[in-house]
Amino acid sequence: MNKQELRTRFRFERSQRSIGGDWLHLLRATEISTARTIASYLSYGDEPSTLILNEKIISLGKELLLPRTDSQGLITWIKWQPKIEFERDKKRKNLMQPIGEVFAGSLDVVILPALRVDRSGVRLGQGGGSYDRALAQGTQARAAWKVALLHDEELFGESLPSEEHDIRVDAVALPEILVRFKTTDQ
Repeated sequence: MNKQELRTRFRFERSQRSIGGDWLHLLRATEISTARTIASYLSYGDEPSTLILNEKIISLGKELLLPRTDSQGLITWIKWQPKIEFERDKKRKNLMQPIGEVFAGSLDVVILPALRVDRSGVRLGQGGGSYDRALAQGTQARAAWKVALLHDEELFGESLPSEEHDIRVDAVALPEILVRFKTTDQ
């Protein structure tokens, strides 16, 4: 199957599951506990919920950044505080985007959405390539520890299709466990 066929299949499978969890166990990871700047995302639909996780990261005194995507799909990281305003994405009406100060420093951790991740860290996202570009450009996120949030059964036992530009994740967080991958050259 190609990536688009897999995305269609995985979206359907996700929509058929009972979903829950808060992913707070992720905060015990050394990479998170020692991080100063953590980029996360605003979950929507049946994605693993980031609401409680994001609030807890802020309460721990970390600088939390959320993505704002422009019309070309390029991500800018916005400094997030609990009272920051959001607006609806013009292209994807189900997405909310933060309005605020752009972050220009380097990231310690990036928490990513994913439909599936295989056992070598290959991540299959929604298909826009925004995160792969954001993780590859410059030095802002390149050295960051990358962890994808998944529901149970979404850690894929077979190899997912991968292209040269795809950025692998270092770990996945399932609702109750963290699974780390051996680091290899990407």
